[in-house]
Amino acid sequence: MPIEIGSEVEGKVTGITKYGAFVELGPGCVGLVHISQISDTYVSNINEHIKIGDVVKVKVMGLVKEGKYDLSIKMVGKEVHARKYFKSDKDRKEKPPPGSFEDKITKFLKDSEERLLDVKRNIENKQGTVKKFR
Repeated sequence: MPIEIGSEVEGKVTGITKYGAFVELGPGCVGLVHISQISDTYVSNINEHIKIGDVVKVKVMGLVKEGKYDLSIKMVGKEVHARKYFKSDKDRKEKPPPGSFEDKITKFLKDSEERLLDVKRNIENKQGTVKKFR
């Protein structure tokens, strides 16, 4: 069952790393509380704030991928804007496939020529302006 982004839920700390803590929110739902989201003060050692097995209240900040959430302890009780990181299959299908190597080279050469012409025009304009004043 998906958890609503912005909701506050209780979960059990199942793992701690140097960059954050993993929290189990329910069956098939886990999340990561990044070290920067543990407390309002600077946290250098997560073990000083939470331990494995602790039940903590977290705010769901975003959905990283199905069943995996971005969590925060310090944002509990504060307003959060929803974030969805992964692209759905629909979004992936709408993106046109990348062009061939030849298409990319042709586009690159065209863009390069246009930029070179702009630089030449700019130089000519500056030289023409200098000649008028002499």
